[in-house]
Amino acid sequence: MNPASQRLRHLFLGALCAAAGAVGLAGPLRADAQRDPALRELLQKVIEKTDCFSDKYEAIVWYKAMEPRLQRFINSHEKRIEILDHVYCEAKRDASVKLPPDLVLALIEVESRFDPWAVSHAGAVGLMQVMPFWPRQLGVQNQLVRVAPNIRLGCEILRYYLRIERGDWARALARYNGSLGRTTYSSLVLSRWERAWRF
Repeated sequence: MNPASQRLRHLFLGALCAAAGAVGLAGPLRADAQRDPALRELLQKVIEKTDCFSDKYEAIVWYKAMEPRLQRFINSHEKRIEILDHVYCEAKRDASVKLPPDLVLALIEVESRFDPWAVSHAGAVGLMQVMPFWPRQLGVQNQLVRVAPNIRLGCEILRYYLRIERGDWARALARYNGSLGRTTYSSLVLSRWERAWRF
């Protein structure tokens, strides 16, 4: 494994260990999360390489359907394809909890309008507005403005919250946003999904 891949591996492992003890996105970290064998097994599965598309036709349909929808947010064809590729792959990465990739696109629109350099008033960074304390805990800086690690982290956080909420999308999205108990954010994402991104 090359040094860059190793750093990303540590980034994702650390982030998910942090998520295991987080309360909302900015909650405290639990030191014992890193010693949890069940969590370690889950994290190992997360970082394994997966086949994104079952066949070439599936990829073509996805790109053809979704790429034009990104044009109003992103000028570059290459950047649109990069985002679509990572969203699809990361959404499908875990067979036990597959995220709808088109819902992830709706979440990204609401969170950052597809701006990888976006920073919220709370300090969340990038396309999926991931809180930066996770990479900072590992001494890995500036990863969250990169498309691939930001989408991977965002999808794993959302998947984690979906597990906690036993498939309740409204509550999982509220946790993702740090607004559990309120419905405004969840309703906005689900509405954008239905009206603009549903595949």
